Amino acid sequence: MDCLFCKIVAGEIPNKTVYEDDQVLAFYDIAPKAPVHVLVIPKCHLSGVRDITPDTATVVGHIFEVIPQITEKLGLTDYRVVSNNGVEAGQTVGHLHFHILGGRILGEMG
Repeated sequence: MDCLFCKIVAGEIPNKTVYEDDQVLAFYDIAPKAPVHVLVIPKCHLSGVRDITPDTATVVGHIFEVIPQITEKLGLTDYRVVSNNGVEAGQTVGHLHFHILGGRILGEMG
């Protein structure tokens, strides 16, 4: 598979890890859009939200269980969690991921 995030999970591409367990990896985005910009990904490959099934929903639930741990570690009390799905929505890597953005007033999305 030629997935950038799968290569990061496999250790083929270095990253600045913030959190890791057997299901999830979180690391700093290389092109941050806020002072704090972390990506949280499942270690199993899912292309996006449209690939979530009853069998894979548990890993997504787990991601949302660990996001508060990650944000606490980063000192964030207010933050945004975003997932882009599809090229037209701004998804640039075809692997399900959630952006944690914070560290400044983000304002409305528009």
